[in-house]
Amino acid sequence: MVLNKISAMAVGGMLCVQVALSETLPINDLLSDTLTAKNSAERTIDIRLELIADSINFVDLEEEVELSPMFEFVPETVEGRLIYLQKEVPLTYNAQVQSYIDAYSTARYKRHLEQMMGLSRYYFPIYERVFSQAGIPEEIKYLSIVESALNPHAVSRVGATGLWQFMFGTARMYDLAMDSYVDERKDPIAASRAAAAYFSDAYNEFGDWLLAIASYNCGKGNVLRAIQRSGLADPDYWAISRFLPRETRNYVPAFIAITYMMEYAEEHGIVPASPAIPLQTEIVWVQKHVPLRGVAQALDVEEEVIKSLNPAYKRGVVNGTDDMPKRLILPEAPPQAYPALYAILNTPNKMQAFYAANEGATREAENAVTHRVRKGETLGEIANRYHVSVQDLKVWNRLKNNTIVPGQPLRVMASGGKSTKSSAESPASASYISYRVKRGDTLSGIAQRHQSTSVAAIKSDNGLRSSRIKPGMTLKIKVK
Repeated sequence: MVLNKISAMAVGGMLCVQVALSETLPINDLLSDTLTAKNSAERTIDIRLELIADSINFVDLEEEVELSPMFEFVPETVEGRLIYLQKEVPLTYNAQVQSYIDAYSTARYKRHLEQMMGLSRYYFPIYERVFSQAGIPEEIKYLSIVESALNPHAVSRVGATGLWQFMFGTARMYDLAMDSYVDERKDPIAASRAAAAYFSDAYNEFGDWLLAIASYNCGKGNVLRAIQRSGLADPDYWAISRFLPRETRNYVPAFIAITYMMEYAEEHGIVPASPAIPLQTEIVWVQKHVPLRGVAQALDVEEEVIKSLNPAYKRGVVNGTDDMPKRLILPEAPPQAYPALYAILNTPNKMQAFYAANEGATREAENAVTHRVRKGETLGEIANRYHVSVQDLKVWNRLKNNTIVPGQPLRVMASGGKSTKSSAESPASASYISYRVKRGDTLSGIAQRHQSTSVAAIKSDNGLRSSRIKPGMTLKIKVK
């Protein structure tokens, strides 16, 4: 038998092989049922790839098999490329997805995507390790671009913060620490673990990755209501999308489109920009209060480099203790820098000197200030301006919702809520969470659940004259 060439094509979602046969076909019985004999000089057949693989050992080839370049399947259409990319998360192609691809393909977005590709060289390996450990599909890493444009300091208009844009309450639910020293929503590793836990919970609830992704945008409750309104027993995302909030109807197509653009960047002339953040890093665990400024001096690098690797530390201080060591990410350093770094991390006297210098720079900012709302301002914008969370603003000003009006005075306190007046009353190590009062709650019940506080402390911290509370109120609760 003479096989002139083998080429590949996609037929009905299955990779098949097309074989061009010469005039004579002395082929064994395993293939004979598949072929229909004809007298023409050349004819073609489609045979499944696995059948060819099984049969090739039984065929005595008279000449070498020549593989066409098309044997390595290269899809040329957007739909074909998405099918080719698809692993666990359905990458559906439709007009809505195409509209986002068209937008992302414009010159306006090219520079932005080049920056995303550069930053992804640092952040994506972190996501991939965390997701692999948690059993989350790797392709969900692209959602972080839609969420935050890979900016750990991103804050939305409603106060969602960090690479994965966690709201305060959801962050607490998934064990992210937020206090006067640290906001782990900005920590790439901690926030990615929290995101992985959320996606795992959502997938277990909905059984569909796109529904899990949709719930990350609008909440599980909205997805459940959309399913109920659809009247379907086991729908996928597209079956209920019209019942979801508008933002979520755009969110999932945007995710699919950004996945496509990042995977096929070269075909669109997008070249990764050089990221400002170091790509070669190492982790040390710190059991003391260590200023990032001192670490930068020891390594002879700019302080901003250390801060970019450790964005969660709000005051420029790693607040590690013997009981709770804290992670410090460092750029790869030459061996000659180790003695100075060791001194910073392990010599109390030098550490205290650097810490005292750093504290001097932060104490000036610890007085409460009053911000008067300007026309068009939102709580998110004000929070971002003062580097605090929307939830903090609501607690400090006893706001029940995000509504503010021009001219309204807002109290803003630095570094987790300590002002000059309150610093004498509260220990420096105290930190707080926000608690939303539920129906049936009492101050004594809340104090009992949070054993680090008391009814008197809750009343004092929140300026309450009596023990009466109402559902929907937001209370500031001391946790340590």
